[in-house]
Amino acid sequence: MEFSPRISADNPVLNLSRLQIQDLNLDNIGEAEKKQIQQVYLTYNRLSLFPTSICLLSNLEHLDLSNNSIKTVPEDITQLNKLKTLVAKNNHLDEASFPKRFGSMQIESLNFSGNRFREIPGQFMKLSKLQSLSLGGNRLKSLPAEIENLEKLEMLYLGGNMISSIPPELANLRCLKYLVLCDNCIQSIPPQLNRLHSLLSLSLHNNLLTFLPREILSLIHLQELSLRGNPLVVRFIKDMTYDPPSLLELAGRTIKSRNLPYLPGDLPANLCCYLDMASKCPNPKCAGVYFDSCVRHIKFVDFCGKFRLPLMHYLCSPECSSPCGSNPQSDTESEDESGVSVDRLQRVLLG
Repeated sequence: MEFSPRISADNPVLNLSRLQIQDLNLDNIGEAEKKQIQQVYLTYNRLSLFPTSICLLSNLEHLDLSNNSIKTVPEDITQLNKLKTLVAKNNHLDEASFPKRFGSMQIESLNFSGNRFREIPGQFMKLSKLQSLSLGGNRLKSLPAEIENLEKLEMLYLGGNMISSIPPELANLRCLKYLVLCDNCIQSIPPQLNRLHSLLSLSLHNNLLTFLPREILSLIHLQELSLRGNPLVVRFIKDMTYDPPSLLELAGRTIKSRNLPYLPGDLPANLCCYLDMASKCPNPKCAGVYFDSCVRHIKFVDFCGKFRLPLMHYLCSPECSSPCGSNPQSDTESEDESGVSVDRLQRVLLG
């Protein structure tokens, strides 16, 4: 198809969207004009191959190839040294579509939503300047632990996949501000996510969550938490399964609860280490401790004076009832005891 684009320093955009293009030829553009092109839009065409002629645009910063039928990305793309944003939504890309050297590029934003990824390509984990990664509406079932390598990542969109678990390494993304995990199959949130101190928005709606870890209260900058469509919103689960404590645990509990003195020279090193790992029962009416044998229990915490969220905590025994048991009035009391501010979250989206 013939086209006569007008490219200049004032208009560094080449927009060829919705032209039914099957193959791209840039011979009609002069060399001087090519050097001025910073943005290219080829959306809603009929491209089945990545147009390699694009890779000759040495100053290209933004490339959008959305809504085509592209299956592979050629090695030539690594020639685009100034490319910062690559968008290719709704194509036929998967984890095998990228060249090995793709991870050496200086890309800051990737959007490959609506493709065919079953796993995140290893090349993506090497994009040291990546700030935004969108892989929504794919076929992802898990996340690699190497995702922690994306140290500058601020936005991670993974909604509409088949993810069942979140690796604790995700908590190492200290710059992350927006985390979207909605419409997946996630059953639990790793408590390590409390290290995401920059997090502003956490979208977890339409998953399989029955509780939240108490550590989530440490996300002091969180402004938006989306939970609708999870079992925890419509029903609350109490798991009172309990294995009898071992003799070692019983002995350790006795030593710690009675404050029996001991020195490193009195006991083997492994036993001293074991005793130092004692956890205090969260029930303020109980002075007990536990080590390995404890009871998972749901504690309700009031946010914004309106929504009660179930948070997981642990008791030393089934008989050690929670202070926020079945008494609705005690929910607020338990929050006061835990020191949680009622205005910690500005928005809690449950409906």
